[in-house]
Amino acid sequence: MPELETAILGAGCFWCVEAVFDDLKGVVDVESGYAGGHVEHPTYEQVCGKRTGHVEVVKIAFDPAVLAFEDLLRVFFAVHDPTTKDQQGADVGPQYRSAVFAMDDRQAAAAREVIAEVDAQAIYPRPIVTVVEPYTNYYAAEGYHQAFFANNPRQPYCMAVVAPKVAKFRKQFLDKLRASE
Repeated sequence: MPELETAILGAGCFWCVEAVFDDLKGVVDVESGYAGGHVEHPTYEQVCGKRTGHVEVVKIAFDPAVLAFEDLLRVFFAVHDPTTKDQQGADVGPQYRSAVFAMDDRQAAAAREVIAEVDAQAIYPRPIVTVVEPYTNYYAAEGYHQAFFANNPRQPYCMAVVAPKVAKFRKQFLDKLRASE
């Protein structure tokens, strides 16, 4: 069994982010949840109420021998807009902020390096506002949020928002897709 690492990333609605990382070569597991807040075991309704301080995140278990943390971050920065504070498209609120919850100093340094790299490439017209915070807590989201896109592909939000994001990811990162293993 390989030695796995964990990444906790917030990039807007966790349904979108989970669907992307589920397809990535080297990713062993993706779970939707909440991180960074001050309420223990928050509910989706509490987090959406914008008073818990939590971010909708995905907890990603990955094999660093197959997928480097830096490459995971490059995908992360390509699949959401890291230049909008507390917003991804029509999803607005602090729970949708772009965030890396670093598990250790190495992850924090790598996140800052990749942010500088992406900023230097001038991919986005505005500077990146992604926060890099130390990991403090993580709570799994309710069961109905897990594998939401896979289980609900005909749901209107999935059809309008998640599916196009996943399609863009698959086209842009064809060589990194699990199916090409």
